[in-house]
Amino acid sequence: MTAMKMKMLAAATALTVLVLPTVGDAQSSRASNQPIAFGADSGEQTAQTIALRGRAEVTQGDNRLRADAITLYRDASGDPDRVEATGTVYFVTPTQSMRGDRAVYSIDAGEVVVTGDVVLTQGQNVLTGGRLTYNVNTDAATMAGAPRGAAGNRIQGVFYPNGN
Repeated sequence: MTAMKMKMLAAATALTVLVLPTVGDAQSSRASNQPIAFGADSGEQTAQTIALRGRAEVTQGDNRLRADAITLYRDASGDPDRVEATGTVYFVTPTQSMRGDRAVYSIDAGEVVVTGDVVLTQGQNVLTGGRLTYNVNTDAATMAGAPRGAAGNRIQGVFYPNGN
């Protein structure tokens, strides 16, 4: 990447950060209303997307999405409305960690769907399956097994009562 392209990408990134939604209401604690920040080894911006490659990371409030590649999609007004992550994907909150092969975060709905070989951990508790739906505003999680026909299409877990 030439120095000129790097400068243009840095300027576009700075402009993008300025137009990202911010918390409009101080009493709102919804995680999906928090500002969005991002970083990666390289990136590319169009009018509709921001593509991040190499140690890509998107943070919103206390939540962090890391993956090999992340694409932020924008709605008609230019605001980010969906984030897609591929490769080795991690979604980490203050209390839980999710790992999978792919994740789609719908910002307005506050919902993250992690698919592939999914592992959800909370402290020592572990739950595995094929598809995890997690709400960033309520901390509610739903795990489903792998698609029919796939080996091991059941969810499995280990829970430690009272933190033991």
